[in-house]
Amino acid sequence: MSADVYLAKQAIHDKLEVHVKTAEAKLEMLKAQAENAKANVEIKALAELLTKKLALQRELKGLKKLGGDRWEQAKADLEARIADFEKSVRDIESKAKPS
Repeated sequence: MSADVYLAKQAIHDKLEVHVKTAEAKLEMLKAQAENAKANVEIKALAELLTKKLALQRELKGLKKLGGDRWEQAKADLEARIADFEKSVRDIESKAKPS
């Protein structure tokens, strides 16, 4: 193989290698952006859960003041909301676990 052919092949190889490395760098950047976006979504979800937790605590305190039928209905509503809250916590927990 002549030196000219070898140099031409090497130049093409190097050019293609640059394209691959550029694509890899873009892929890494997109991966970092996706992880950041996921973290932002989780932070927002956690903030919403903290707000729900405060509301549940207020309702739980209010439950003590109720009597009769109102107490039964409020208890049932609170139990349903707590179950939903616990499910939301489990969902966030499972998404936050490393894969």
